[in-house]
Amino acid sequence: MAGHIQDRWYKTEPGPDGKARRVKTDRYGTGLRYRARYIGPDGTEQSKSFPDGKKRLAEKWLTKIEADMDAGHFLDPKAGQVTFRQYAEKWLSGLTTDLGSQEVVARRIRLHAVPYLGIRPMGSFKPEHVRTWLSALQTAVPNATYRRAIYDSVSSLFNAAVDDGVMRVNPCHAQSVKPPEPDPRLIQPWMPARVFAVRDGLPDRYKCTVDAGGGGGLRQGEIFGLDEENIDFAAGWLRVRQQVKRIGGTLVFAPPKRGKLRSAPLSPVVGENLHLHMSQFPPVEVTLPWKTPDGPLVTRKLVFTSGVGKAIWRSYFDDYVWKPALAHAGVIPPKESGGRYAAAPDDGMHALRHFYASVLLDGGESIKALSVYLGHSDPGFTLRIYTHLLPSSEERTRAAVSAVFRRGGPEALTQAA
Repeated sequence: MAGHIQDRWYKTEPGPDGKARRVKTDRYGTGLRYRARYIGPDGTEQSKSFPDGKKRLAEKWLTKIEADMDAGHFLDPKAGQVTFRQYAEKWLSGLTTDLGSQEVVARRIRLHAVPYLGIRPMGSFKPEHVRTWLSALQTAVPNATYRRAIYDSVSSLFNAAVDDGVMRVNPCHAQSVKPPEPDPRLIQPWMPARVFAVRDGLPDRYKCTVDAGGGGGLRQGEIFGLDEENIDFAAGWLRVRQQVKRIGGTLVFAPPKRGKLRSAPLSPVVGENLHLHMSQFPPVEVTLPWKTPDGPLVTRKLVFTSGVGKAIWRSYFDDYVWKPALAHAGVIPPKESGGRYAAAPDDGMHALRHFYASVLLDGGESIKALSVYLGHSDPGFTLRIYTHLLPSSEERTRAAVSAVFRRGGPEALTQAA
């Protein structure tokens, strides 16, 4: 048996005749009688106390500890007493992803997991606790896609806890726990009339952001980070080299999403529009930290800036520039006096990228080329998003099959006879 069991109600001491005898201690009759003690794998002594009459239970506990050590399954019981909140803060502080991703994960955990799971010890989690949490989350967060993202972050936290020896298994992996299924939806790209109606509703200094997004496939942050040197008018290319993003309340320059530098063909019409914009609103040198708020300062000559020549804040642009243009185009209702514009989750600037994809696919461009121009991780991802937009593929299928069967069908056989 690993360790030993101490009886705290009795002690052994020499008697008058020199022989050892058991005598009652000062603790006799009070508190927990038996203390099971063992040396853990890290060399420190661990213990657990049991009441009077439970010595056999203490022995069974030590036997299990020994078996777990031999099998390599040992978990420090004290580690499992750490609460979800305590472990979450430790885990979040050790994330090694980029700061933007860390902020997103931290927001999911702190807003949607800690209030429900925070006080529960990590070692006590069972699948039923995750199922109960998911049920409550369904009411609190109607969007199933966002619920799935929250669930994935919590599951990653539990995975780390298993790796750290804080818990034995991830309760999210139980068969009875069903992850939220993202809402199935097909991308419905804007029609050209809507694109140009929104463009018409933007202030003059921002109209050409529609050309960069809808005519070049740039993301919003990439539009705001577009340097005049990234536009090769002579060769006809838009080069995506950086974006403007917010990290902890500070704007920074950062590489494009997933660090994928890319180039997209620049159409003569979009190029002409950008050239005209730059003559009316000359690019401005803007200095921001690189990647992190304390990163080295870099300077870019930005094509799009605020009215005072600063980098554009996405939140300001969305609320005070983009949404008024959506209302102008009839995409959302006009703002009521003293109120706010309606939410438009599917009609942000990202809709311009979907429009760009639909234009290229309709023009016969390949999925592989589109994937490169959009900066996707692989063509398969692009295909999953836009496969329903592939032009007339079903018509080509019908025509191909008809051609074969027309040659060998009953009518053809009759003519041959």
